[in-house]
Amino acid sequence: MSQDQIVVTPVSGKKGRARFVDLGRSFAERLPHSVPQLRSEQMELVDPGKNPFFGHGRAQLFIAERGGTPVGRISAHIDELALAMPAEQGFGPGTGNFGYFDAEDEAVAHALLDAAEGWLRDQGMTRSLGPISMSIWEEPGLLVKGQDHSPMIMMGHHPEEYRGWIESHGYAKAKALLTYELDVTSEFPPLIQRIVKSGERNDRVNVRQVDKSRWDEEVAIVLAILNDAWSNNWGFVPFTPEEVAYAGKKLKPIIHEQINMIAEVDGKPVAFMLTFPDINAVLTRVKGKLFPFGWFHLLRWLRRPDQANMRVPLMGVMKELHNSRLASQLAFMMISQIRRNAVKDFNAERGEIGWILDDNQGMVAIADAIESKVNREYWIFEKKLG
Repeated sequence: MSQDQIVVTPVSGKKGRARFVDLGRSFAERLPHSVPQLRSEQMELVDPGKNPFFGHGRAQLFIAERGGTPVGRISAHIDELALAMPAEQGFGPGTGNFGYFDAEDEAVAHALLDAAEGWLRDQGMTRSLGPISMSIWEEPGLLVKGQDHSPMIMMGHHPEEYRGWIESHGYAKAKALLTYELDVTSEFPPLIQRIVKSGERNDRVNVRQVDKSRWDEEVAIVLAILNDAWSNNWGFVPFTPEEVAYAGKKLKPIIHEQINMIAEVDGKPVAFMLTFPDINAVLTRVKGKLFPFGWFHLLRWLRRPDQANMRVPLMGVMKELHNSRLASQLAFMMISQIRRNAVKDFNAERGEIGWILDDNQGMVAIADAIESKVNREYWIFEKKLG
Protein backbone atom coordinates (compact mmCIF):
# COMPACT_ATOMS: atom_id res chain seq x y z
CA MET A 1 0.00 0.00 0.00
CA SER A 2 1.34 3.45 -0.94
CA GLN A 3 2.06 5.84 1.91
CA ASP A 4 -0.18 8.34 0.11
CA GLN A 5 -3.13 5.97 -0.25
CA ILE A 6 -6.20 6.88 1.77
CA VAL A 7 -8.09 3.97 3.31
CA VAL A 8 -11.55 4.57 4.77
CA THR A 9 -12.74 1.88 7.17
CA PRO A 10 -16.09 1.42 8.92
CA VAL A 11 -15.82 1.23 12.71
CA SER A 12 -18.20 -0.14 15.31
CA GLY A 13 -18.32 -1.33 18.89
CA LYS A 14 -17.12 0.52 21.97
CA LYS A 15 -13.48 0.64 20.88
CA GLY A 16 -14.38 1.84 17.39
CA ARG A 17 -16.62 4.56 18.78
CA ALA A 18 -13.88 5.64 21.20
CA ARG A 19 -11.39 5.96 18.32
CA PHE A 20 -13.96 7.94 16.35
CA VAL A 21 -14.66 10.37 19.23
CA ASP A 22 -11.01 10.80 20.17
CA LEU A 23 -10.07 11.53 16.56
CA GLY A 24 -12.68 14.29 16.47
CA ARG A 25 -11.31 15.68 19.71
CA SER A 26 -7.80 15.77 18.27
CA PHE A 27 -9.05 17.80 15.30
CA ALA A 28 -10.86 20.20 17.63
CA GLU A 29 -7.72 20.75 19.72
CA ARG A 30 -5.91 22.19 16.69
CA LEU A 31 -8.65 24.68 15.84
CA PRO A 32 -8.41 28.23 17.23
CA HIS A 33 -11.33 29.19 19.49
CA SER A 34 -12.53 25.58 19.76
CA VAL A 35 -13.92 24.52 23.15
CA PRO A 36 -13.14 21.04 24.55
CA GLN A 37 -16.38 19.16 25.24
CA LEU A 38 -16.95 16.40 27.78
CA ARG A 39 -15.74 13.15 26.26
CA SER A 40 -18.38 11.12 28.12
CA GLU A 41 -21.13 13.20 26.51
CA GLN A 42 -19.59 12.79 23.07
CA MET A 43 -19.33 9.03 23.54
CA GLU A 44 -22.98 8.84 24.55
CA LEU A 45 -24.18 10.59 21.40
CA VAL A 46 -22.70 7.90 19.11
CA ASP A 47 -23.73 4.98 21.35
CA PRO A 48 -26.82 3.13 20.03
CA GLY A 49 -27.49 1.90 23.55
CA LYS A 50 -27.71 5.40 25.05
CA ASN A 51 -28.78 7.97 22.45
CA PRO A 52 -32.54 7.63 21.76
CA PHE A 53 -31.94 8.86 18.21
CA PHE A 54 -31.08 5.24 17.43
CA GLY A 55 -34.63 4.24 18.33
CA HIS A 56 -35.61 5.61 14.92
CA GLY A 57 -32.24 5.94 13.21
CA ARG A 58 -29.29 3.87 12.07
CA ALA A 59 -25.71 4.91 11.39
CA GLN A 60 -22.27 3.87 10.23
CA LEU A 61 -19.08 5.54 11.46
CA PHE A 62 -15.97 5.74 9.27
CA ILE A 63 -12.32 6.60 9.94
CA ALA A 64 -9.84 7.50 7.19
CA GLU A 65 -6.17 6.57 7.45
CA ARG A 66 -3.15 7.49 5.34
CA GLY A 67 -0.08 5.34 5.87
CA GLY A 68 -1.66 3.91 9.02
CA THR A 69 -2.26 7.36 10.55
CA PRO A 70 -5.85 8.53 11.19
CA VAL A 71 -6.56 11.60 9.03
CA GLY A 72 -10.32 12.01 9.12
CA ARG A 73 -13.73 10.76 10.16
CA ILE A 74 -17.37 10.89 9.06
CA SER A 75 -20.72 9.36 9.93
CA ALA A 76 -23.45 8.26 7.55
CA HIS A 77 -26.89 7.90 9.05
CA ILE A 78 -30.58 7.63 8.29
CA ASP A 79 -33.46 8.92 10.41
CA GLU A 80 -36.67 6.99 9.74
CA LEU A 81 -38.77 9.84 11.13
CA ALA A 82 -37.05 12.27 8.76
CA LEU A 83 -37.80 9.98 5.81
CA ALA A 84 -41.51 10.27 6.65
CA MET A 85 -41.49 14.08 6.54
CA PRO A 86 -42.63 16.04 3.45
CA ALA A 87 -39.77 16.61 1.00
CA GLU A 88 -40.46 20.35 0.90
CA GLN A 89 -39.53 20.51 4.60
CA GLY A 90 -35.95 19.47 4.00
CA PHE A 91 -35.88 15.73 4.55
CA GLY A 92 -38.39 13.33 3.03
CA PRO A 93 -38.14 9.96 1.25
CA GLY A 94 -34.67 8.99 0.07
CA THR A 95 -32.76 11.53 2.17
CA GLY A 96 -29.85 10.28 4.25
CA ASN A 97 -27.27 12.28 6.16
CA PHE A 98 -23.60 12.65 6.81
CA GLY A 99 -22.10 14.20 9.94
CA TYR A 100 -19.18 14.30 12.37
CA PHE A 101 -17.03 15.47 9.47
CA ASP A 102 -13.32 16.09 10.00
CA ALA A 103 -10.56 15.82 7.41
CA GLU A 104 -6.84 16.50 7.12
CA ASP A 105 -7.11 17.78 3.53
CA GLU A 106 -9.36 17.85 0.48
CA ALA A 107 -8.38 14.39 -0.73
CA VAL A 108 -9.30 12.90 2.63
CA ALA A 109 -12.54 14.88 2.67
CA HIS A 110 -13.57 13.47 -0.71
CA ALA A 111 -12.66 9.92 0.29
CA LEU A 112 -14.78 10.23 3.44
CA LEU A 113 -17.73 11.69 1.56
CA ASP A 114 -17.45 8.89 -1.00
CA ALA A 115 -17.63 6.32 1.80
CA ALA A 116 -20.64 7.97 3.43
CA GLU A 117 -22.45 8.34 0.10
CA GLY A 118 -21.72 4.70 -0.77
CA TRP A 119 -23.26 3.52 2.49
CA LEU A 120 -26.31 5.74 1.94
CA ARG A 121 -26.77 4.39 -1.59
CA ASP A 122 -26.55 0.83 -0.28
CA GLN A 123 -29.35 1.73 2.12
CA GLY A 124 -31.50 2.93 -0.78
CA MET A 125 -30.97 6.67 -0.32
CA THR A 126 -31.03 9.05 -3.29
CA ARG A 127 -29.90 12.27 -1.57
CA SER A 128 -27.23 13.21 0.95
CA LEU A 129 -27.86 16.08 3.38
CA GLY A 130 -25.36 17.32 5.94
CA PRO A 131 -23.43 17.80 8.02
CA ILE A 132 -25.97 16.84 10.67
CA SER A 133 -24.44 15.19 13.73
CA MET A 134 -26.40 12.97 14.52
CA SER A 135 -29.94 14.26 14.90
CA ILE A 136 -31.18 17.59 13.53
CA TRP A 137 -31.73 18.48 17.21
CA GLU A 138 -28.10 17.82 18.16
CA GLU A 139 -25.58 19.62 15.93
CA PRO A 140 -26.79 20.70 12.49
CA GLY A 141 -24.73 22.52 9.91
CA LEU A 142 -21.17 23.51 9.09
CA LEU A 143 -19.80 26.79 10.44
CA VAL A 144 -19.09 29.07 7.46
CA LYS A 145 -18.97 32.42 9.31
CA GLY A 146 -17.79 33.13 12.86
CA GLN A 147 -14.55 31.18 13.20
CA ASP A 148 -12.98 34.21 14.89
CA HIS A 149 -14.66 33.59 18.25
CA SER A 150 -15.54 30.63 20.43
CA PRO A 151 -18.90 28.89 20.11
CA MET A 152 -21.47 28.86 22.85
CA ILE A 153 -23.00 25.80 24.47
CA MET A 154 -24.11 23.03 22.08
CA MET A 155 -22.79 24.75 18.94
CA GLY A 156 -20.34 23.36 16.40
CA HIS A 157 -17.04 24.95 15.38
CA HIS A 158 -15.32 24.10 12.08
CA PRO A 159 -12.38 25.29 9.96
CA GLU A 160 -13.09 27.60 7.02
CA GLU A 161 -11.66 25.16 4.47
CA TYR A 162 -14.28 22.47 5.13
CA ARG A 163 -16.86 24.43 3.15
CA GLY A 164 -14.75 24.39 -0.02
CA TRP A 165 -13.92 20.71 0.32
CA ILE A 166 -17.60 19.79 0.62
CA GLU A 167 -18.64 22.03 -2.27
CA SER A 168 -15.88 20.67 -4.51
CA HIS A 169 -17.41 17.22 -4.04
CA GLY A 170 -20.65 18.32 -5.66
CA TYR A 171 -22.60 19.68 -2.70
CA ALA A 172 -24.62 22.89 -2.70
CA LYS A 173 -26.15 24.90 0.12
CA ALA A 174 -29.60 23.64 1.11
CA LYS A 175 -30.22 25.92 4.08
CA ALA A 176 -28.46 28.51 6.24
CA LEU A 177 -28.84 28.68 10.01
CA LEU A 178 -28.01 31.93 11.82
CA THR A 179 -27.12 32.94 15.35
CA TYR A 180 -27.56 36.49 16.58
CA GLU A 181 -25.66 38.17 19.40
CA LEU A 182 -26.61 41.14 21.51
CA ASP A 183 -25.41 43.18 24.47
CA VAL A 184 -27.85 42.15 27.22
CA THR A 185 -26.69 44.94 29.55
CA SER A 186 -28.56 47.47 27.39
CA GLU A 187 -32.30 48.02 27.48
CA PHE A 188 -34.29 47.07 24.40
CA PRO A 189 -35.42 49.86 22.06
CA PRO A 190 -38.35 52.01 23.30
CA LEU A 191 -40.82 50.41 20.88
CA ILE A 192 -40.08 46.94 22.25
CA GLN A 193 -40.41 48.22 25.82
CA ARG A 194 -43.87 49.61 24.98
CA ILE A 195 -44.92 46.29 23.43
CA VAL A 196 -43.76 44.44 26.55
CA LYS A 197 -45.57 46.81 28.93
CA SER A 198 -48.75 46.48 26.88
CA GLY A 199 -48.58 42.71 27.23
CA GLU A 200 -47.97 42.95 30.97
CA ARG A 201 -51.21 44.92 31.30
CA ASN A 202 -53.18 42.21 29.47
CA ASP A 203 -54.99 40.06 32.06
CA ARG A 204 -55.26 37.19 29.56
CA VAL A 205 -51.47 36.88 29.29
CA ASN A 206 -49.14 35.39 31.87
CA VAL A 207 -45.40 34.90 31.37
CA ARG A 208 -44.00 32.70 34.11
CA GLN A 209 -40.76 30.99 34.99
CA VAL A 210 -40.26 27.27 34.45
CA ASP A 211 -40.93 25.39 37.70
CA LYS A 212 -38.27 22.73 38.32
CA SER A 213 -40.26 21.29 41.25
CA ARG A 214 -42.58 19.78 38.62
CA TRP A 215 -39.88 19.24 36.05
CA ASP A 216 -41.36 16.33 34.09
CA GLU A 217 -44.61 18.21 33.58
CA GLU A 218 -42.79 21.34 32.44
CA VAL A 219 -40.65 19.34 29.99
CA ALA A 220 -43.80 17.80 28.53
CA ILE A 221 -45.35 21.26 28.11
CA VAL A 222 -42.27 22.68 26.37
CA LEU A 223 -41.87 19.71 24.04
CA ALA A 224 -45.57 19.70 23.14
CA ILE A 225 -45.35 23.37 22.17
CA LEU A 226 -42.12 22.73 20.28
CA ASN A 227 -43.53 19.83 18.27
CA ASP A 228 -46.52 21.98 17.32
CA ALA A 229 -44.70 25.29 16.76
CA TRP A 230 -41.93 23.87 14.59
CA SER A 231 -43.96 21.27 12.71
CA ASN A 232 -43.98 23.23 9.44
CA ASN A 233 -40.34 24.36 9.67
CA TRP A 234 -37.63 23.23 7.31
CA GLY A 235 -35.73 20.33 8.86
CA PHE A 236 -38.35 19.51 11.47
CA VAL A 237 -38.39 15.99 12.92
CA PRO A 238 -40.73 15.32 15.87
CA PHE A 239 -39.37 14.42 19.29
CA THR A 240 -40.25 10.92 20.45
CA PRO A 241 -41.30 10.21 24.06
CA GLU A 242 -37.91 8.61 24.65
CA GLU A 243 -36.13 11.71 23.36
CA VAL A 244 -38.33 13.92 25.54
CA ALA A 245 -37.29 11.94 28.62
CA TYR A 246 -33.63 11.96 27.57
CA ALA A 247 -33.64 15.70 26.88
CA GLY A 248 -35.31 16.41 30.20
CA LYS A 249 -32.67 14.47 32.11
CA LYS A 250 -29.79 16.09 30.22
CA LEU A 251 -31.07 19.65 30.40
CA LYS A 252 -32.17 19.80 34.03
CA PRO A 253 -28.69 20.59 35.48
CA ILE A 254 -28.27 23.63 33.23
CA ILE A 255 -31.80 24.99 33.66
CA HIS A 256 -32.19 27.99 35.95
CA GLU A 257 -35.81 28.93 36.47
CA GLN A 258 -35.45 32.69 36.20
CA ILE A 259 -34.07 32.56 32.64
CA ASN A 260 -36.51 29.99 31.20
CA MET A 261 -40.05 31.07 30.45
CA ILE A 262 -43.45 29.68 29.53
CA ALA A 263 -46.16 32.03 28.26
CA GLU A 264 -49.83 31.33 28.88
CA VAL A 265 -52.93 32.85 27.30
CA ASP A 266 -56.17 32.32 29.21
CA GLY A 267 -54.31 29.80 31.36
CA LYS A 268 -53.14 27.69 28.40
CA PRO A 269 -49.39 27.32 27.71
CA VAL A 270 -48.81 28.61 24.18
CA ALA A 271 -45.15 29.64 24.01
CA PHE A 272 -41.78 29.02 25.64
CA MET A 273 -38.22 30.27 25.57
CA LEU A 274 -35.26 28.25 26.87
CA THR A 275 -32.00 29.87 27.90
CA PHE A 276 -28.75 28.09 28.77
CA PRO A 277 -25.80 29.65 30.57
CA ASP A 278 -22.72 29.21 28.44
CA ILE A 279 -21.05 26.22 30.05
CA ASN A 280 -18.30 26.38 27.41
CA ALA A 281 -16.56 28.98 29.57
CA VAL A 282 -15.95 26.49 32.36
CA LEU A 283 -15.26 23.61 29.93
CA THR A 284 -12.39 25.66 28.56
CA ARG A 285 -10.94 26.04 32.06
CA VAL A 286 -11.14 22.31 32.86
CA LYS A 287 -10.12 21.33 29.29
CA GLY A 288 -13.26 19.22 28.88
CA LYS A 289 -12.19 16.78 31.61
CA LEU A 290 -14.15 15.88 34.72
CA PHE A 291 -11.20 14.29 36.51
CA PRO A 292 -9.39 14.84 38.70
CA PHE A 293 -10.94 18.21 39.65
CA GLY A 294 -13.02 19.27 36.67
CA TRP A 295 -16.23 17.88 38.15
CA PHE A 296 -15.87 20.16 41.20
CA HIS A 297 -15.51 23.32 39.12
CA LEU A 298 -18.31 22.24 36.79
CA LEU A 299 -20.83 21.44 39.53
CA ARG A 300 -20.03 24.62 41.45
CA TRP A 301 -20.49 26.70 38.31
CA LEU A 302 -23.73 24.98 37.34
CA ARG A 303 -25.25 25.74 40.74
CA ARG A 304 -24.52 29.43 40.42
CA PRO A 305 -23.12 30.60 37.07
CA ASP A 306 -21.40 33.96 37.46
CA GLN A 307 -20.52 36.34 34.65
CA ALA A 308 -22.17 33.78 32.42
CA ASN A 309 -23.16 34.70 28.91
CA MET A 310 -26.42 33.22 27.71
CA ARG A 311 -27.71 31.34 24.69
CA VAL A 312 -31.36 31.01 23.66
CA PRO A 313 -31.29 27.80 21.59
CA LEU A 314 -35.01 27.14 21.41
CA MET A 315 -38.25 29.04 21.50
CA GLY A 316 -41.66 28.38 20.04
CA VAL A 317 -45.20 29.70 19.76
CA MET A 318 -48.16 27.45 19.01
CA LYS A 319 -49.17 27.43 15.34
CA GLU A 320 -52.60 28.87 16.13
CA LEU A 321 -50.86 32.15 17.00
CA HIS A 322 -48.37 32.23 14.13
CA ASN A 323 -48.33 35.47 12.13
CA SER A 324 -50.25 37.27 14.89
CA ARG A 325 -49.21 40.35 16.85
CA LEU A 326 -49.64 38.36 20.04
CA ALA A 327 -46.99 35.85 18.99
CA SER A 328 -44.29 38.49 18.66
CA GLN A 329 -45.51 40.23 21.82
CA LEU A 330 -45.11 37.01 23.81
CA ALA A 331 -41.61 36.55 22.41
CA PHE A 332 -40.61 40.08 23.40
CA MET A 333 -42.11 39.63 26.88
CA MET A 334 -40.20 36.40 27.49
CA ILE A 335 -36.87 37.65 26.19
CA SER A 336 -37.24 40.90 28.11
CA GLN A 337 -37.69 39.06 31.41
CA ILE A 338 -34.83 36.71 30.60
CA ARG A 339 -32.53 39.62 29.73
CA ARG A 340 -33.24 41.41 33.02
CA ASN A 341 -32.81 38.28 35.12
CA ALA A 342 -29.65 37.18 33.30
CA VAL A 343 -28.00 40.51 34.09
CA LYS A 344 -29.33 40.74 37.67
CA ASP A 345 -28.75 37.16 38.79
CA PHE A 346 -25.80 36.00 36.67
CA ASN A 347 -23.96 39.21 35.68
CA ALA A 348 -24.43 38.32 32.02
CA GLU A 349 -23.07 40.68 29.40
CA ARG A 350 -23.72 38.94 26.10
CA GLY A 351 -26.50 36.79 24.72
CA GLU A 352 -26.97 34.70 21.59
CA ILE A 353 -30.16 33.59 19.91
CA GLY A 354 -30.12 30.68 17.51
CA TRP A 355 -30.09 28.76 15.46
CA ILE A 356 -32.61 30.65 13.29
CA LEU A 357 -33.43 29.60 9.75
CA ASP A 358 -32.35 32.38 7.40
CA ASP A 359 -35.81 32.47 5.79
CA ASN A 360 -37.78 32.43 9.06
CA GLN A 361 -39.07 35.95 8.61
CA GLY A 362 -40.83 36.11 11.98
CA MET A 363 -37.78 35.18 14.03
CA VAL A 364 -35.42 37.27 11.91
CA ALA A 365 -37.73 40.26 12.48
CA ILE A 366 -37.68 39.68 16.25
CA ALA A 367 -33.88 39.43 16.24
CA ASP A 368 -33.63 42.65 14.23
CA ALA A 369 -36.13 44.46 16.48
CA ILE A 370 -33.99 43.92 19.60
CA GLU A 371 -30.96 45.16 17.64
CA SER A 372 -29.05 41.88 17.65
CA LYS A 373 -26.56 41.09 14.89
CA VAL A 374 -25.64 37.89 13.02
CA ASN A 375 -22.38 36.57 14.43
CA ARG A 376 -22.31 32.94 13.23
CA GLU A 377 -23.68 31.22 10.16
CA TYR A 378 -24.01 27.48 9.54
CA TRP A 379 -24.83 25.79 6.24
CA ILE A 380 -26.42 22.45 5.56
CA PHE A 381 -25.44 21.04 2.16
CA GLU A 382 -27.21 18.65 -0.20
CA LYS A 383 -26.27 16.42 -3.11
CA LYS A 384 -28.22 14.01 -5.27
CA LEU A 385 -26.86 10.49 -5.21
CA GLY A 386 -26.72 9.01 -8.71
